[in-house]
Amino acid sequence: MTFRNYVLMLAPVALIAAAPSTAQSQADRMARVTTHMKTVGTMTANFTQTDRNGGLLTGKLLLKRPGHVRFEYQKDVPLLIVADGRALTMVDYEVKQVQRWPIRNSPLAALLDPGKDLARFGKLVPTSTDDVISVEVRDPKRPEYGTITMIFVNKPGAPGGLTLNGWVALDSKNNRTSIRLSNVSYNGAIADSAFSWKDPRPVRRKS
Repeated sequence: MTFRNYVLMLAPVALIAAAPSTAQSQADRMARVTTHMKTVGTMTANFTQTDRNGGLLTGKLLLKRPGHVRFEYQKDVPLLIVADGRALTMVDYEVKQVQRWPIRNSPLAALLDPGKDLARFGKLVPTSTDDVISVEVRDPKRPEYGTITMIFVNKPGAPGGLTLNGWVALDSKNNRTSIRLSNVSYNGAIADSAFSWKDPRPVRRKS
């Protein structure tokens, strides 16, 4: 399976299509999401990932803004996805391969950049209740970067009164993948060393 499939498969999160409530204006809802994004420095969570064929994987997520994320999969999955502030890297320890992409070329850029202009690149997706806010983020000038729809749920005491419940991502070929989060915790200390990784490729020695 390719790196890009794994990143975009980064569980299904249900979007409830219905007429939006008028209790909160569109601007108010987007402002709440923007406040949440700007006040989250770090996040830890358990994740459940579901691929387009219904396959499930679980793991631990670490996020540190700007630009750092780590998806550490269950023990029987020899994969690691990590961003070190510059590039997004997939390490496949089974076949000893490493692939890297600029963070900005992934839908995950919307999660990793607290300064991302959601008012410019994001739009609200209708939900059936004010307790859920869904925001779809895409760059119309860069459709090859894909789309991510983030799902936030009201939670008193969380940054901006919201917690990230998960997201759904589509790549440029409309392949859908998604993540559901649980046991989410915000703004604890995470060392930069948590986003390092061991290179499995054999060292080539000069003759």
